[in-house]
Amino acid sequence: MERLAGRVMLSSGLRRASLGFLAGLLTVLALPPFNIFAVPFLTFPVLVWLLDGTSGHPGHGPLRRALPAFALGWWFGFGYFLGSLWWLGNALLVEADTFAWALPLAVVGLPAVLAIYYGLAAFVARLIWSDGAGRIAALAVAFAGAEWLRGVLLTGFPWNAIGMAAMPVPLLMQSVSLVGMIGMNLLAVFVYAAPALIGTRKGMGIGLTLAFGLVAAHVGYGAYRLAQPAPPVAEPQPTVRIVQPAIDQSRKLDDRERASVFEAHLELSAASPVGDGKRPDIIVWPETAVPFILTDNPDALTRIADVLQDGQILITGAVRTEDAGAGLPPRYYNSVYVIDDRGQIIGAADKVHLVPFGEYLPFEELLSRMGLNAIAASMPGGFSSAATRTILTLPGGRTLYPLICYEAIFPNEIGSDALSTAALLNITNDAWFGDTPGPHQHFQQARLRAVENGLPMIRAANSGISAVIDARGNVVSGLSLGQRGFFDTILPARAALVAAPEQQRRHALVLVLFMMVSAILSRFGFVFRQN
Repeated sequence: MERLAGRVMLSSGLRRASLGFLAGLLTVLALPPFNIFAVPFLTFPVLVWLLDGTSGHPGHGPLRRALPAFALGWWFGFGYFLGSLWWLGNALLVEADTFAWALPLAVVGLPAVLAIYYGLAAFVARLIWSDGAGRIAALAVAFAGAEWLRGVLLTGFPWNAIGMAAMPVPLLMQSVSLVGMIGMNLLAVFVYAAPALIGTRKGMGIGLTLAFGLVAAHVGYGAYRLAQPAPPVAEPQPTVRIVQPAIDQSRKLDDRERASVFEAHLELSAASPVGDGKRPDIIVWPETAVPFILTDNPDALTRIADVLQDGQILITGAVRTEDAGAGLPPRYYNSVYVIDDRGQIIGAADKVHLVPFGEYLPFEELLSRMGLNAIAASMPGGFSSAATRTILTLPGGRTLYPLICYEAIFPNEIGSDALSTAALLNITNDAWFGDTPGPHQHFQQARLRAVENGLPMIRAANSGISAVIDARGNVVSGLSLGQRGFFDTILPARAALVAAPEQQRRHALVLVLFMMVSAILSRFGFVFRQN
């Protein structure tokens, strides 16, 4: 191991950049759908050894000397994001005549930009680098900070945060309910990077002992939490039907297919329960399941009323329009409707966090002159965002917290008002991305939101993966990617909340401060020894 560490440290030029890129690329195997969570135990030590061997000109100041570390971290990040986000290009091929030109920007350009965050992480870590376990702590703190920035800067895009690799199954998901994603990103990087100490020996005892302790606590807490009995419920839980029509995105965009797309949803909604199953109380359709403006089509609401039985309600994704005033074009919203058995819309919520370039066009006035449009919105300018999130109230008083499409990847999108609701509701249309890793990654992140908040999740996806997930991340029932059909299941109860999101952030901050102090003390000790 020492010989391997030495060879990695002494690499230079293109070989060094290639090793960083390859380490990042291989780390993708820890993500869905592969979930080989042991891979980062190999790739992060390589990153540490590469940083060990990174140094700038001795005559320069500390910032200039750390710049080669930025380049190395960028190469690692470029490999990671290129390997884990290439499938975004599939959305551009749905309407290839219009958007194929942007394929290099999505497949290569976005990973190149996101890699800057990991470059910053390596740069900051190198500023407080040392020769023992402190450098592992420095790397963990820097990555935790970079992932936090990635989630909030420029509207945020925390897709595939590095901590997700440590949570492939419910047993390994429960720790996120204590420390949130910030804490998991910190701890995952520390544990993954700890084997690098074997190759350099210094600080190996304390570093590996702490890493083993964290792994044992992670697994032990997961086993303890999963062994807890389900909480009692004060009233019978409703039966939920999830409709997954698996309609190809090109059909959804074809005006001639609108009627058949709508009828496909109605057909699955009207089907009898399987076996002796109970009639569903709530039927859920995916994002933008209704392929036209529902309020402009009263006949469609009549058809829904014909299908729904007494007391049933339908929750569906649809485009909502709103008059913006005299002389102004109407506003369009990516919305979710609640419709009763008389065909009346009794509740609605609009999407708050839109996808840039997908649902709206940033710098619209400038870019629209260049002929650019939002990919997933046919109307000029794309969708408008809601000012605040609206909680859906169902007949009888039960409430749901709506998350439309990729809103489910943002921990901060779920406010404290969610804790009083019966469940999280995530409707999405991942048909844009076909049979690629994208829908699997999206689904995994939705599961983590359920565990974080101690709430079950109802998830309806056009092409999958649709599921009802309990508050501990277990899939109660579901349909796999690309499968057409429906399933009925009883909505699970909420779990006892371990730590509210604000408490999770405080716990994570304590861990960050501990690691940061350890890294700084180690750095000072290293400098004093050198002098």
